Order: sequence, then structure tokens, then C-alpha cells
Amino acid sequence: MTKIKKENIKKKRKLWFKILKGIMKVRYKRPAFVYLDGKPFQNSCLILSNHEGTDAPMSLEIYNPAPTRMWGAHEMNSGLKKMYSYQTKVYYHEKKHWKLGSARIFCLLASPLTNLFYKGFNLISTYQDARLKKTIQESVDAIKEGHCVVIYPEDSTKGYLEKLEAFHPGYLLLAEQCAKQNIDLPIYVTYYRKRDKAFIVDKPILFSALKEKYQTREAISKYLLDRCNILGQMPFDECFLRQTRKENKLQHKK
Repeated sequence: MTKIKKENIKKKRKLWFKILKGIMKVRYKRPAFVYLDGKPFQNSCLILSNHEGTDAPMSLEIYNPAPTRMWGAHEMNSGLKKMYSYQTKVYYHEKKHWKLGSARIFCLLASPLTNLFYKGFNLISTYQDARLKKTIQESVDAIKEGHCVVIYPEDSTKGYLEKLEAFHPGYLLLAEQCAKQNIDLPIYVTYYRKRDKAFIVDKPILFSALKEKYQTREAISKYLLDRCNILGQMPFDECFLRQTRKENKLQHKK
């Protein structure tokens, strides 16, 4: 089996980016990470999450201590001009349903700040053409280095919905490529619930177990989608979540 690093590596972020993240805590408050198996994310895994605008990605980046590399549209990783175009037309207008004029005005300020932040993210750029092969290879390399690769596979054509309607199954190409290199990828399904700032994390499942149970990518993806929606509906009272946040904070300081 291909060797992958299991030591407790830390996020490699530049000092200026760490300072910027500290400032961003004013906007993005600490969520409660509810681990259904009682353990935080292990290294060298795949994390699937709903998007919930910028809240899920930012909460993972700021508060999850595990070393992470996130997939992101290549337009968000290709300089200020392309980012501005993508943010105005796709993100704010098509997905968040802002008026196009309002999006353009807002992004005159937002895009330069977002561009600065994304430079520190160390994103893995995604594509909808043959360049996806590069995305997969960079992701496999990140897995081998001990990182958690985070992907947001929901179909957001209608915007970011509370109940997700579909997962694009392309992310399974990563698991399949890992399998070809003798890496049985652990997959975590997670759901970020904005209303009570809770990140519900399912027990990890090995890709081999999914392949044994389901015959097609579509069937695997449907199962993981259903799990994601189930996580989003799990009831947790505020006292439990408040205590969980405190415990998370103590764990992350270790």
C-alpha cells in the first residue's frame, strides 16, 4: 500500500494570512464541530460539505485545526480580474440571486479583499475540461502529504439550498485515483448548519466499503447526498452545542 503521512502535521499558512484569519473571526464565529464518532478529522481524508455561501469554507479554514486543501473554482484562483467576473456573474448573481448591478458595485470592494484572502487559502483549482486531471493529481499529492481535501459537491444551480438536491459525482474521480495508487480514502460527510452554527460530521467511511455496496458513481453519490441531508436535520439543543464549542476550543489548543 502506498505510504501516506499520518503524523499530526499542522496547517502551513503564512503569518499575514494567520493575522487576517484572526480578524475574520469577528464575522465568522466559532461553530460547534459535532463528531458523530467522537473523533476529529483524521489526516489524509476527503471531506464533503455543503457550501452555505462562504460560511462553511471560512468556518473550516479558521476553526478546523486539521491540515486542509480545498477545491475551488479556478476563476477564484486566477487573479483579480477573473475573480471579479466570477463573483459578480456566478456567485452573487446566479447563486445568491443578487441583482447584477448591485453585485458589480459590491464586488468593487469585495473582490480585492477576497483575492487577498484566497492567495492564503492555497486552493486546489477545479476545471470543467481536460485540466481536471491536474486537479485530481494535485489532490492525490495533497492526500499523500497528510492533508484533508475538502470538496463542496452540491449542485448550486438554484442557489445554496438548506436541503441539497444533488451532488455532482465528479469528486469520486479523486477517490478512484487514490484507489489506483493503493490508498483506500476515508470519506467524511459533513453539514454546516448556519442557523445554530453547527458543523455535523458523520463517521468516516472507506471508499472501498462504498464500492462494495454500490455499483455506480451515481449510486454512491446519492447515498452520500442523503447522508448529508440527514445530518442537516439532526436535532441538537443549544446547551449541547455551547458545551461542544468549549470542548472544541480546548481540543484545538492542544
